[in-house]
Amino acid sequence: MSLVVVGVHERRVPLDVFERLAIGDSDLPKALERLCDSPHLSEAVVVSTCMRTEVYAVLERFHDGLADILAFFESRLGASPAAASLGEHLLVAYDDAAARHLFEVAAGADSAVLGEGEVLRQVRRAGERALRERAAGPVLAALFRHAVEAGKRVRSETGIARGTTSLAHVAVALARQGLGGSLEGRRALVIGAGEMGQAIAAALAQERPAPAITLANRSTARAAQLAQRLGARHVGLARLRAELADADVVVTATAAGEVLVEEADVAGVLAERAGRPLLVVDAAVPRDVDPAVGSLPGVTLLDLAALTAFADEGRAARRAELASVERVIDEELERYRMSARQRTVAPVVAQLRARAEQVRLAELERLYPLLERLAPEERASVEALSRRIVAKLLHAPTVELKRAAGTPKGQRLAEALRTLFELS
Repeated sequence: MSLVVVGVHERRVPLDVFERLAIGDSDLPKALERLCDSPHLSEAVVVSTCMRTEVYAVLERFHDGLADILAFFESRLGASPAAASLGEHLLVAYDDAAARHLFEVAAGADSAVLGEGEVLRQVRRAGERALRERAAGPVLAALFRHAVEAGKRVRSETGIARGTTSLAHVAVALARQGLGGSLEGRRALVIGAGEMGQAIAAALAQERPAPAITLANRSTARAAQLAQRLGARHVGLARLRAELADADVVVTATAAGEVLVEEADVAGVLAERAGRPLLVVDAAVPRDVDPAVGSLPGVTLLDLAALTAFADEGRAARRAELASVERVIDEELERYRMSARQRTVAPVVAQLRARAEQVRLAELERLYPLLERLAPEERASVEALSRRIVAKLLHAPTVELKRAAGTPKGQRLAEALRTLFELS
């Protein structure tokens, strides 16, 4: 049995290829089902964000399982040159290296914005969603829980999360820079009221002075709640064209999986804008905005590649924290390894204790006629004495077995206990 991660990062493939590999919330159940249909995979979790799409899996047969995961990714690209060369661009790590990678992702050490907070929530949700879909089992459930703990500890004990540490704030900072250094007096249109859209709208509202914000979303109820909280306007997507005519900056971040802002939509409102420039920041994966929008006169379109390039400029101050981050991750990995090793001997320990309890109860049952003559408090004392004797006899072998778990000595001890105590 092996733990493996196979995935692709936004930096390693063209954006159009990365978009086709992204797995949205609506696609996730089918993706997990397909992965777990493989006879060579016993567990799977998918982590799909605007920066990465990764499959974490427990493989029963390593090479066959790896081939099945590669086939899963290639199937999302169809018959194309990109599918044929995809293997060259995939991240592949297994066992300790796979666990370390997940811990680094959760810690924000492998993000465009070092220390970003969104990724920790995304890792937690990925593990929880796989559990609900019955794709994750005991191995991945424990790994993802520990990764979240490691990510929290990194943020509390190091300075990696200081300053601008979210793509939402990077998107707003990029918009501010694109509009001459200030959003004062500007009209901002945010398309999408999901987690990323909410974060962008909140970041815009925190600007001093803040722009006038309009939220556009398919669900007007969700947009209305967010707008009320931020003092913004809200509209449905049917009003998108009219809002494009008025906006100075448009920031999109939906999970629609399709283009929402077509070239024709923007071209159709250019005359109404009377030459006013328009800045569009597309933070969605797949893209919300037709790339051709960027070629229209007076329109500047910035996509995820521009966001990550801008984020790179602010990484230097937090890079100094990476040594401290790695120290925490090393400690958490060792703690994870220890708990994982102990889980491998847990069934033997449980069987040993169950066998001892069976013997204890059988002996008390045999002495029942004598125990009946005792007062209730005396019978309770005999019961307690028998439990203490069993606990003390089992303490040393249990501790030694847990200490040696995951080693050849541990395997020998486990086999000896199974033989000596007739365990299954």
